[in-house]
Amino acid sequence: MKFDDFLKKVSDVDGISDIHLKVGTPPVLRRDGTLIFAPLSPLTRPALDEILSGLVTEEQLREFEAKSELDFAISFEGIGRCRVNLYKEKGNPAIAMRFVPEHIKSTEELKLSPILKEWALSPRGLILCTGTAGSGKSTTIAAMLNYVNQNVEKNIITVEDPIEFIFKDNKSIISQREVGIDTVSFNEALRRVFREDPDIIYVGEIRDFETMDMCLKVADTGHLVVSTLHTLNATETINRIISFFPSHQHEHIRTLLAATLVGVISLRLLPYKDGKGRVPACEIMVCTEIMKKYILEGKTELIPKAIEDGMLYYHMQTFDQSIMLLYKNGLISQETAFRSVTNVDEFERQLKGIKDFKP
Repeated sequence: MKFDDFLKKVSDVDGISDIHLKVGTPPVLRRDGTLIFAPLSPLTRPALDEILSGLVTEEQLREFEAKSELDFAISFEGIGRCRVNLYKEKGNPAIAMRFVPEHIKSTEELKLSPILKEWALSPRGLILCTGTAGSGKSTTIAAMLNYVNQNVEKNIITVEDPIEFIFKDNKSIISQREVGIDTVSFNEALRRVFREDPDIIYVGEIRDFETMDMCLKVADTGHLVVSTLHTLNATETINRIISFFPSHQHEHIRTLLAATLVGVISLRLLPYKDGKGRVPACEIMVCTEIMKKYILEGKTELIPKAIEDGMLYYHMQTFDQSIMLLYKNGLISQETAFRSVTNVDEFERQLKGIKDFKP
């Protein structure tokens, strides 16, 4: 089977997000979070080289040979867009591909909190979307930016590595810049962004001190900055941001963060009860006055309880509260809920309360 035909066949199957190709193994697919070996022969080096030649330009191939790593995105006619990572293992090339849907889903379609729409329309500040790789960070932010695009007039600048979702100007204008093609680095793009008259700046990922520093500074100048971090929850996110900086700057960074942070959403994907697809469990932290106080005083260990207490009034939620809502609404099974919560005893107590409650 030709690779394009294989790709088309795979892309038509619901739930497949990634393809892994390496010498000595059949193609491996990730479907709804689970790895599946395709019923095909193991890939040979010549076969992988042929696939590689159809994916990259000569310039990209030279860069890959020089660095043994390469990130890029590519579009296939009739299939859509894929984010691609090339790497080497045991001296052979290997390929990891992720499908990027052409259709940008809304927050409603993604079963996300309505508060994300409020955040997206914030006039200024810093919004962070966190989670492990493949937890839905890019999809969530795409939904937020597309909501802005459909409803208000804003100038949105994105800096990505590589560009994933493709936006079409609607009420807003969206300029998408790719690191390595349109700009040298995240940091350099952020240094120049003020001259581009932005309202919203989306930074694909905060990877280092320089990018974090620039994001805080840009947010402090009265712009809305949206970005991602590979952290598991709000508490870890705040601590990670502080740890980017030397200790003598921590007090200043806490002050800057408390003044600019709009909120943090952290994501985990759980399987639907019917086994068809996954739904996000979300921890949501709104930067209320009490949160600002905890950030300023370095009392981040108190953040989880404040999130729990702020559910009704501020629409915050812990992961366990989110999982309980998903279970109550019949979206996930009891087994998935028990496997996913942080405090199993408390979840079981609340579950018993639900069963014993008689209106």
